[in-house]
Amino acid sequence: MPPSSLPPSSGPVSDPSWAQSLLLHSIDVGLVLALTYLVLLIIGERRTLWMVRGLIVLMLAAALSNRLGLTLLSFVLEKLVVGSAVAMAVIFQSEFRRFLEQVGRGEIMHLFQVRRRPNPKPDSVIDEIVDAVKELSQNRVGALMIMETSGPIDERDVSVPGVQLNAEISKELLQTIFQTSTLLHDGAVLIRDSRVAAAGVILPLSDRTASRRLGTRHRAAMGITERVENCLCIVVSEETGSISLAERGTLNRPLTSSKLKELLEARFSTAVDREAVAPGLRSFGRQIKSKGRRMVLRLLRLPSSTSQEKK
Repeated sequence: MPPSSLPPSSGPVSDPSWAQSLLLHSIDVGLVLALTYLVLLIIGERRTLWMVRGLIVLMLAAALSNRLGLTLLSFVLEKLVVGSAVAMAVIFQSEFRRFLEQVGRGEIMHLFQVRRRPNPKPDSVIDEIVDAVKELSQNRVGALMIMETSGPIDERDVSVPGVQLNAEISKELLQTIFQTSTLLHDGAVLIRDSRVAAAGVILPLSDRTASRRLGTRHRAAMGITERVENCLCIVVSEETGSISLAERGTLNRPLTSSKLKELLEARFSTAVDREAVAPGLRSFGRQIKSKGRRMVLRLLRLPSSTSQEKK
């Protein structure tokens, strides 16, 4: 039969435009999944994942209603998505700020690295810190201590790195550093891996509007915990002797020494919500990678490794 008499091929498989459209849709879906995975890594806490999940549901509902031609419903859902996105940007402003800073520094691949577990500190170390804070509070000596939780703080996140000490933690050492007669009292103490790494560290101040009763130490504690997620700040007020604990730009105050010890033990224990999130995210990432590879191979009509093994 001559080629001219052959029936024209029909169906989406032989249409190159259909295959190209399917490939573009697959890439689009893959990029959205990658962006969602990145957002989950940035937030990384179980209590906030429900908010992200709700936003994703709203976005899918808005896209579906727009595709079905439900004009009014699509309009309302789009406004809800915009409002929810703005609200989440306000709630997670420190996370978004860190994300933009890392993108600006060219550290995009660091965003996909799962954060390490908080470094467990021996009970003796926490006891020494709490005892020192208790004594400083009773004597109304101002103090500011930074405790790293899951990795070293970048020197670019502080205003002045301070003086390197690398000394063993003790109640007497911490009390001595913050005495007003010493040269290192005006600044923060950096605690790293159960040791006093540095003293006299100058921290950036928070831009938030805070109560007038909060001094420079409290604003510095809020500022560094806004910029750096993997740290805690203990503040002792020089005027009132009150104890505060800052994390993620939020001050927990006033605290008793026993309550401070309870919070530190809970924070540095292995039972952290972030621990439960990380394995699920890694599994989710492996599933996306596997399914994406299978889809690309199917589109390109290349034999996969499993089919080759069967042959």
